[in-house]
Formats: sequence, C-alpha cells, structure tokens
Amino acid sequence: MKKLAFILLIGFASVKTYAQTTIDAKDAAKHIGESVTINDKIYGGKFLAGPGLTLLDIGGAHPNETLVLLIKGDDRKKFTGNPEDTFKGKAVTVTGTIIDYKGKPEIVITETTQIKLNEAK
Repeated sequence: MKKLAFILLIGFASVKTYAQTTIDAKDAAKHIGESVTINDKIYGGKFLAGPGLTLLDIGGAHPNETLVLLIKGDDRKKFTGNPEDTFKGKAVTVTGTIIDYKGKPEIVITETTQIKLNEAK
C-alpha cells in the first residue's frame, strides 16, 4: 500500500512539473525564456509580404502592444485564412515560449495549435 501511495505521489508531482504557467500579457517581459499560456485579445495585426511575416498584437494596438505573436511564412500556410484577419478583435489563448526581440516580448507561432479562439460564454 505504501508503494502505491508513493508511486501516485511521484506521478502527481511530475504532472505539475510539465504544466504550463498561465500569465497576463502585461507580465510577458518578466517571463523571457519560459513556456507560458496567455489569455487575451488580439488588438491588431499585419502581414509583411516582403519577408512573409505575420505580426499579431496582444495587450494593445501597435505600438502599445505588450506582446507580439510572430508567424513566419511557412507556418502561416498552416492556417485557414489570414491570421491577421481571423484573430483581430478576438479573445484567444496562446501557448509558447517567450523570447526577447529588440527589447519586446514575442512568441513565435509555429503550429496552429498554439493559438486558439476562446469560446464566448
């Protein structure tokens, strides 16, 4: 019985270790290098045709965003429709690792599963 309890305790502890940390977008700069989940609104976005980059703004419209989501050209092709139109003005859940890009926090979206529309309640 003690052995079973010990195994269950270790199992629950390891599940917690792999859980995502949920943070507010305004706190993204404090979590550089961490894998996080953020629930917020996409305030704006744009597609830069030259380099093939999509930028989505969280926490405010550019230049007042608190976090930028970057989708590169090959990854953009994985989305149905244009991400800058699909997500603009919508509440989303985003998961990914925060990086620092020129002093601003950013998450690079490589899979469609990293950004989901939140259902209206």
